[in-house]
Amino acid sequence: MTTVLTRPADEDHDDPRVVPPVPVVDGAAPAVDIDAVTKVFGTRGRSVAALDRVSLSVAPGEFVCLLGAAGCGKATLLDRVAGLDGCTAGGGRGGGRPALMFQESALFPWLTATANVELALRYAGVARKERRPRAAELLELVRLGGAGSRRVHELSGGQRQRVALARALAQGGSVLLMDEPFAALDAITRDVMHDELTRIWKQTGAGVVFVTHNVREAVRLGQRVVLLSSRPGRVVGQWPVNIRGPRTIEHPQVAALAADITVRLREEIASHASP
Repeated sequence: MTTVLTRPADEDHDDPRVVPPVPVVDGAAPAVDIDAVTKVFGTRGRSVAALDRVSLSVAPGEFVCLLGAAGCGKATLLDRVAGLDGCTAGGGRGGGRPALMFQESALFPWLTATANVELALRYAGVARKERRPRAAELLELVRLGGAGSRRVHELSGGQRQRVALARALAQGGSVLLMDEPFAALDAITRDVMHDELTRIWKQTGAGVVFVTHNVREAVRLGQRVVLLSSRPGRVVGQWPVNIRGPRTIEHPQVAALAADITVRLREEIASHASP
């Protein structure tokens, strides 16, 4: 198997704001492969269609952002990729055992940061004697090496999401599914977490499917942005993000592409608005 990376020679890849191009891996199966998935909730006469023939393929190590109006089925699609819910029609899979991270940290408040991560390692099948050192490694990876003994109430919002990220990585999946994980953070903390997530993604090599309502956040983070229609969710647009050098929310090319995507998103919302 040959891995071909096409990175510009003048980029500083130690900069966490630099998002490398999608790696091309010969003969590798997709990390996520969803084919014509339809999901309907309820019964005939009182049913709601959440997804309609959605197809999505994510390459190993690729960072894909999902955008769409509220209620368009983004979270439902993540559940399908994670294997938490079935589908009415179609099929597909997430490679290996996808790991999940949600908008709320959902940490156990009676446990320390280390114990929260160790619990995920336990359910991932890691031997007891290996859990403590592995949890320490993961907390170090998210830059919380000195906070392992703290309980949830002793952590800031950003620190809680770092622990939640370490716990998600402890699940050992080849794909990280993230459902608006930074939505509740203030702007400065969210900006710091963008850099941290990009750094960790590059360091671990895991694929990422990231759900967000924030168009600039999607362009700042992703290698590809996928837009879902209003309910029922359908893929109505995809944009590769080819921006050289460090990305920030304020980067002019990030702003320009985000503006183009926002126009399409507004058109989609307007076409489904009630008269």
